[in-house]
Amino acid sequence: MTRKDHLTESIRSFAHELGFDACGFARARRLEDEERKLEEWLAKGMHGDMKWMENHFDKRVDPTKLVPGSKTVVSVLCSYHQPELFKKQAEKTDEPRISNYALGDDYHDVFKEKLFQLFEFTREQAGDVEGRVFVDSAPVLDKAWAVHAGLGWMGKNSNILNKNLGSWFFIGEMIIDLELDYDTTTTDHCGSCTRCIDACPTDAIFEPYRVDGSKCISYFTIELRRDIPEEYHEQIGNWIYGCDICQDVCPWNRKARSGSEPRLKARPDLINQDADYWEELDLQEYRRLFKKSAVKRAKFDGLKRNIQIAVNNIKSDRT
Repeated sequence: MTRKDHLTESIRSFAHELGFDACGFARARRLEDEERKLEEWLAKGMHGDMKWMENHFDKRVDPTKLVPGSKTVVSVLCSYHQPELFKKQAEKTDEPRISNYALGDDYHDVFKEKLFQLFEFTREQAGDVEGRVFVDSAPVLDKAWAVHAGLGWMGKNSNILNKNLGSWFFIGEMIIDLELDYDTTTTDHCGSCTRCIDACPTDAIFEPYRVDGSKCISYFTIELRRDIPEEYHEQIGNWIYGCDICQDVCPWNRKARSGSEPRLKARPDLINQDADYWEELDLQEYRRLFKKSAVKRAKFDGLKRNIQIAVNNIKSDRT
């Protein structure tokens, strides 16, 4: 085994020790195919009001510009899956619902801590290594790098799918100036299935592998700061933060194994509340409930806006 082989497997092994469910390696380079697709997507306005996605375009498609001298993108996955709970959540129609990924502690904090440990381990093993770690915190095409690192394939709903983990996981990166052994991509296992496309209530997944972000329920309930267009109120159903519909129906998610990171487990206060509780939510309770939670991204006013739409839908369904 060469030194490069040994370093690569040592980093992968330590990533698993830290609790990551998968770790893969890809050569840092400009992603030309993704660049073309992103340019087209932005030109058609499918990012809606997420104008920040237009910023730092060159860095977004080329990690060597984001981290000068970088040679390797190390991608890691960490599952937050709770099979029985998620099954029950998917069956709930008479209670406001939060996307599964946001039911536990803020993944940014959990992931960053683990990635910094992985980075320090890499420096201990390889010597003078420079680089940065990322968790949804910079212009990095995390899904594309997970694919190039052999950790899964791009599903028709644009989520990354892994045979063992489904799509119930977070993605993080370590971009470093160390050359390592690179993994090969895996094949697409979506086949002829179109369940995610058929299930999307807003037709955001308008064709296989193409999603209009400006029509996605997650966009409406998390990123949109103004009023949600009235024509989409009914389709939002009981979602008050995010949306899991295209993941709930995915056959690969029915086979996904459980996550093991305790901080990503669902908080009881976020899954056992009825419509009346959410409708009466005040700022003080909001701050208590969502301390160290990803849900804070929607802001209090945005969440109350979402709650009102969801509660109106729930009440309408009851009559």
